[in-house]
Amino acid sequence: QVSLVESGGGLVQGGGSLRLSCAASGRTFSSYVMGWFRQAPGKEREFVAAIGWGSGSTYYADSVKGRFTISRDNAKNTVYLQMNSLKPEDTAVYYCAVGVMARADISLSPKYDYWGQGTQVTVSS
Repeated sequence: QVSLVESGGGLVQGGGSLRLSCAASGRTFSSYVMGWFRQAPGKEREFVAAIGWGSGSTYYADSVKGRFTISRDNAKNTVYLQMNSLKPEDTAVYYCAVGVMARADISLSPKYDYWGQGTQVTVSS
């Protein structure tokens, strides 16, 4: 049984930083991709970032490139999303997800098989 548990969300002022964590368990993830998605009220879920668990290759949405950094700790089976220079438009529920997919599909949420419960990030102006 795969389990993904996010933590680290909260309220922060614009320009501030937060680090989200996603602890994964239930299987060996070396061939998987771990992604972060977010969903704001009234909007569709959107891709934020992803990392190949085995390769360490990283991928980012244009809207967060240069501000967010995704990383992993294989020993802890945990993936992190360091978010700097936060903006009010970053406000959303952030979800981690895991799946196996081609590189071209990394930003597509249906390609991910397992999802966490989400953590709220609120950025005030």
